[in-house]
Amino acid sequence: MRPRLALVPGEPAGVGPELCVRAVQRAWDADLVAYGDRASLERAAAVLGLPLTLVAPDAPCDPGRLPFVDIPLATLPPFGTPDARNAAAVIAAMEQAASACLQGACDGLVTGPMHKAAINAGGIRYTGTTELLAAQAMRDVVMMLANDTLRVALATTHLPLRAVADALTTPGLQRQLRIVDAALREDFGIDAPVIAVLGLNPHAGEDGVLGREELDVIVPALDALRAEGLRLVGPLPADTAFLPAKLRDVDAVFAMYHDQGLPVLKYSGFEQAVNLTLGLPYPRVAVDHGTALDLAGRGEADPSSLFAAIATCTRIARIRRRA
Repeated sequence: MRPRLALVPGEPAGVGPELCVRAVQRAWDADLVAYGDRASLERAAAVLGLPLTLVAPDAPCDPGRLPFVDIPLATLPPFGTPDARNAAAVIAAMEQAASACLQGACDGLVTGPMHKAAINAGGIRYTGTTELLAAQAMRDVVMMLANDTLRVALATTHLPLRAVADALTTPGLQRQLRIVDAALREDFGIDAPVIAVLGLNPHAGEDGVLGREELDVIVPALDALRAEGLRLVGPLPADTAFLPAKLRDVDAVFAMYHDQGLPVLKYSGFEQAVNLTLGLPYPRVAVDHGTALDLAGRGEADPSSLFAAIATCTRIARIRRRA
């Protein structure tokens, strides 16, 4: 059977609704059902000059026809100007779509870009969708970004840089690397994945001269996991770990913080990159870009990342069904 994917446009003042309208013009190997605001999607279709018929959630999904769960906004914001009054509806769309996945009504979740500041201004504490979905499912998760050439998973996600070192623990790294290893095996079909683990400090600490996190936290985690059979390389200095020769036999890179690994991945193929939440009981794949408020309403936003997210989520959902 075809997988059924929940689709969440994200911030209504950004490009998310336009990207969803572009996506529904194509035939996919999965059925899509959108969770969001009717007016924002219809406005996006009008701007793009593309057909869009919103139908019942259980109706067939065909090009130009989108099954839909209406979660009305408090107000339809102008393009490019998020409104904090919509925070509750934006979060409700994400939570209802994820609930459908947890309950088995949908086989995967594809999400558009969210606007953290607008949600927090609306009185909802929100650091990111990865954290929101982890709390809802009560699972330990890992954020991974991937494109056709590189996969980068993160030990920490949306933390201030000064908080990163304190957030790293040996048991925490062990849990996260087990999640990454399992996802590479189960969702990507890699029988014996090799994971390159970066150090935290310059030169991976230089044997303790430039910081002891490698010796005291990271190495003990890697040694314990190697004893379990995981194939781990490192800790490696981050400034040379992404050289092609170093990546040749590596299936994923595990970085210690957000901006340590993601700039390289985005440089290597930003338009086709996607954001995955590993460890959830369903596949979740998101676009690898922000709300692009400056492009909203102009019909110029590139849908490549959303297309890649739908294709990736479909592929993983099929693999999980077969398993």
